[in-house]
Amino acid sequence: PWKAYPPATAGGTDTKHFSMHQFLAIFILGFVFINSACAQNVSAPATTASTSQPTQTPQKSIPDPSKFALIISGPGGEEEFIKKFAKWSQDLNSALLDKLGFAPENVTLLTEGTPKATAVEVRNAFTNLRSNCKPDNTIFIFFIGHGSFDDKTAKFNLVGPDINVTEYASLIKALPSKRVVVINMATASGEFIKPLSIAGHITITATKSGMETNATHFPEYFIKALTTKDSDADQNNRISVLEAFNYTTLQLEKFFKEQNRLVTEHAMLDDNGDGKGSEKITEEEGSLAKTTYFDSLFYQLAGSDKELQAAYADKMRLEREVEELKLRKAQLKPEDYEDELEKLLIQLAELNEKIKAKQK
Repeated sequence: PWKAYPPATAGGTDTKHFSMHQFLAIFILGFVFINSACAQNVSAPATTASTSQPTQTPQKSIPDPSKFALIISGPGGEEEFIKKFAKWSQDLNSALLDKLGFAPENVTLLTEGTPKATAVEVRNAFTNLRSNCKPDNTIFIFFIGHGSFDDKTAKFNLVGPDINVTEYASLIKALPSKRVVVINMATASGEFIKPLSIAGHITITATKSGMETNATHFPEYFIKALTTKDSDADQNNRISVLEAFNYTTLQLEKFFKEQNRLVTEHAMLDDNGDGKGSEKITEEEGSLAKTTYFDSLFYQLAGSDKELQAAYADKMRLEREVEELKLRKAQLKPEDYEDELEKLLIQLAELNEKIKAKQK
């Protein structure tokens, strides 16, 4: 759907002095969006008026071999948290397998049960990811549980000895995949932002620092965001990492306000490699999260057609490159930025035509 943008302000683009590159880029961009909308209207399931139904995908999901997930659910300690962590980890596992098209063999769940979330099992899980993943795969890593911070280093509580954030950073950065998404939903998780920050990776934490040590409500809303249509802000039948984050932060704001309680957690997102993270998303943050999806709708639409699968994969790659280019705009000469944008948009337009022809 089209979005309304405010008129240019002082210091913005003077519409009287558009270059030919800009006119061409706008024309192609409009063409790309129109073709994408048309293709989606033909192929994607129709939405319903209800806002409480799960985001709709094809009835029978085809497992997507390009996505991997590791869920690490630590010990609860008290009975209340043992039950909560068990429910959240199972709900998350079910959402990935039943709703979002993850292949069962590509999802690893470590809990207080079996296999246990021990340091040995966590390291083994990362070893398996390094062996099985390719550069163009996407890896999602989820932490559910308690965290700690002693003013020097942050840890995530495991069954037995813990692993600190420095080791997690080494394990994660050693993965071959260019796109890794880490969602740490634990207490004191904010300390994971800076060590894990790297270009191409997305890190989300339930807290803004290691000082926020109250039990988090973040997991409840984030896991719900993966299956509710309410989180699909742009109504494209897909759930992006950014949409899930925005939905969760909005629900947390409502929760603390309705309960008239002091806000004890402030979720953060970092996807531009600056190691800072943002609570409120701006133009400088969120571009990668916006084009990284939990679901595999395009893969489902392609079915067993390998050529169409490849076309959709290229489409998603180009869309990410457009967002990455926007992040580098200030570092480029205007004409260089326009040239690169034009090339990407032409390729997108050609791909949309190819996809449209294959779907006939």
